[in-house]
Amino acid sequence: WSKNSISLCFRNVNALAPMVRVGTLPTRLLSLDYGADIVYSEELIDIKMAQCQRVVNEVLETVDFVAPDERVMFRTCEKEKDRVVFQMGGMGAALLSDPDKIEAILRTLVKGVSKPVTCKIRILPTLEDTVSLVKRIENTGVAAIAVHGRLKDERPRHPVHCDFIQAIAEAVSIPVIANGGSLDRVKAHADIEEFRKVTGASSVMVARAAMWNPSVFRSQGLLSVEEVMEEYLKYAIRYDNHAFNTKYCLCQMLRDKVESPLGKQLKSAQTNKEICEGYGLQEYYKKTQAELQARREAIQTNHNHPNQPVLDGDVTTMHVKFERREYPGEFSPKMFLLEWSRKENLEQPRYETVQRSQDRAFQSMVTMTGKKYRSTLWEKSKKYAEQASAIVCLRVLGLPEGRAGEEYSGLVGKRKREEKSNETPDEEDTTTYFGARKRHLSENPEKQRVTNYSK
Repeated sequence: WSKNSISLCFRNVNALAPMVRVGTLPTRLLSLDYGADIVYSEELIDIKMAQCQRVVNEVLETVDFVAPDERVMFRTCEKEKDRVVFQMGGMGAALLSDPDKIEAILRTLVKGVSKPVTCKIRILPTLEDTVSLVKRIENTGVAAIAVHGRLKDERPRHPVHCDFIQAIAEAVSIPVIANGGSLDRVKAHADIEEFRKVTGASSVMVARAAMWNPSVFRSQGLLSVEEVMEEYLKYAIRYDNHAFNTKYCLCQMLRDKVESPLGKQLKSAQTNKEICEGYGLQEYYKKTQAELQARREAIQTNHNHPNQPVLDGDVTTMHVKFERREYPGEFSPKMFLLEWSRKENLEQPRYETVQRSQDRAFQSMVTMTGKKYRSTLWEKSKKYAEQASAIVCLRVLGLPEGRAGEEYSGLVGKRKREEKSNETPDEEDTTTYFGARKRHLSENPEKQRVTNYSK
């Protein structure tokens, strides 16, 4: 999402805690529907995410981070914008014994990203050591700290140490998010506020209670698990959630009923369609699939027409690939864009290029008059990627790009005809003029940047 999005607030909020395999998009959206203020994603390993490619899924209207093996590692959508926290895993409990490394990691993150950074820890054996660690974390510049009130080796059956959380909340000025009360303290919405008061924390983070029934965030009271599971399944179908993840989350909601007839049917299902059959949602499944297919066909039709730009955040994108054989003339799309900027006395186009780690492909974005343009397709070279972005910009602006068969309606053709008709000896010949321009560009190239790209 855009870097200019609204900053998250971590005071007086109820948050869905990060939970492996549970905190995927359907659970997050359902929790927001029921009243959660902020939702954390499942914990994702930073090394795996570094290998992902960011993909705009126009059919689902999502932004996906896709691994080299085509697995969707993280999926988000507009509905949770400014309310979702991406949980990057560094095995936090293991890091508790190395506060220097904790501090170094957090300082690097706070300095390196434009979004607010939070940290989640467990308590240490002594209150003194715990408060000391939290103060060091506060000094890194994090926006908030979540505290699971249990020791590293303690399990959910052990009582949560509310006194530790209270002492931490009194010791720091940043928001403290209390976590760990699902078993013995938080069973309904009213309990969340009580847990906040007991711990003295700014906010509360709910894990297992929300995993069992996300309507725990609902101020009007809990809904039946059966109703909640149906609503969850609708989101899973709408956003094409992986069937095995859908099964897992539904099984957590069934709890001790997992061996019931519904539970057995759920466990035997292999697809989201088969899961829907167990919940009587066959018609919803058919309707949703038909809607997605219609959207897929409409998008495909648009893609067959090159002049159909799509806005991705603040960047205008098009499906454009630079085919050298389609531009046989002397002047490339980049040259056309450059000449137009000079004619209009504008700042010259500025290119920023990234390289994808898994296949070394390139993608470029050009900024022209404060607006950004990019092709959604990746190219084999930096040069081709820049040409593709220039084509997107030219097409959106309605300018010639030098493509084969294109009528002379632009700068280069016009300049050439005018100079030939004038035949003024003091004026440069067009070929010489552009030759000089090319030499000038090679000596003083436009401002460009290449960075390694791992998303």
